[in-house]
Amino acid sequence: MTDETPDRPLTLAEKIDALFRSAPGREEYTYAEVAEGIRRLGGPTISTTQLWELRHGVKTNPRKDHLQALARFFGAPITYFFDDDEETRQLYAQLKLLAAMRDSQIERIALRASGLSPATLATIAQVIERMRQIEGLPNGNGEERKPPDDDQDKP
Repeated sequence: MTDETPDRPLTLAEKIDALFRSAPGREEYTYAEVAEGIRRLGGPTISTTQLWELRHGVKTNPRKDHLQALARFFGAPITYFFDDDEETRQLYAQLKLLAAMRDSQIERIALRASGLSPATLATIAQVIERMRQIEGLPNGNGEERKPPDDDQDKP
């Protein structure tokens, strides 16, 4: 499904990758779209190669005006690139969720859940957490879980 927010500080490459993958209602942005979009917004010239290098961690010290242009294009605060505080991690998690929502099965489940009562949604969330536990996936806190022993669920 989605990667959880790591316990270590996020890298610039991870932050940029999350922005590329977060295109709402469509496939992720292409390097050409981002470079052209930055140009159209009056930003500095940035090549598709430079964008690829930033996204993949080849270049880790971009020009300030490139980061400002990326922030403007994606609608993110410039502090997203510099801080690793709770707000940055929350934005990163939201971007990862947007990327996951492109998965048609996840989108279908989310759409079907629309209009259900808060109590029913809480029950669904508990079922999902239990299924993640059974499959050994991290919980909502990013902690690894081991699949339960078969005997654990027996009375």
